[in-house]
Amino acid sequence: MVVQLTLAEVEAIARAAHAGQTDKAGRAYAEHLAAVADGVRARGGTAEQIAAAWLHDAVEDGALSEEWLEGAALSQRTKDVVRALTKQSGEEPQAYARRILATPGALLVKEADLAHNADPARLAALDDEPTRMRLKRKYAAMRQYLGLPGEGGEDGADGE
Repeated sequence: MVVQLTLAEVEAIARAAHAGQTDKAGRAYAEHLAAVADGVRARGGTAEQIAAAWLHDAVEDGALSEEWLEGAALSQRTKDVVRALTKQSGEEPQAYARRILATPGALLVKEADLAHNADPARLAALDDEPTRMRLKRKYAAMRQYLGLPGEGGEDGADGE
């Protein structure tokens, strides 16, 4: 029997992997990861989905390697969700959305990611109006591709 990483261990790994990284507003990137994990938990997600939430940007951002993910003491489902949420260079948004929809458990994690990315308070922290508008459009388009309703009465989110 393989012992799997606990959620606390996954969180510690994700925080260490993203240490020193900031989001577009200059906040510690781990705040975003925590918000997505909390969003998955609030939506009734499983421990596997919460673990994937902590790791959802790790491979894409180069914080952890695909080799690390392959060898990590995580369930195959968690690994599959992380891979589904890892955007490939040059990948069309529609193809990315199709992969998420085809991977059991991935949509809930992406929904929580989009909800945090499109949070009006988070977007308001950006001092560049054109960037705010570009991101709002991007997030709304991804929600549409995924068949998700708009956030807060508008169409709102993707995963940056």
